[in-house]
Amino acid sequence: MNQHLNPGKTGLALGKLLALLHLIWAILVALGWAQALVNFSQWAHMVSIPVVVKAFDLSAAITVIVVAFVVGCVIGYAFAKIWNWLHR
Repeated sequence: MNQHLNPGKTGLALGKLLALLHLIWAILVALGWAQALVNFSQWAHMVSIPVVVKAFDLSAAITVIVVAFVVGCVIGYAFAKIWNWLHR
């Protein structure tokens, strides 16, 4: 059984996943639903940390989505390389 991962495809998959999650977050901020989600999460975890979600900023949203994609690609690529090395 071949247990090797394609580093390029693994990087792209993780990059796309992280970018999608950050796109969803940006949409929640734009719709004004993000603060309620943060408040619920803190309540559910029984913590109280003052967090205020700011107004939607398109340039910040694009930046965080692109950065999340790049970081996901790098981490996914590195993970696949390490995985393949360990399963030689």
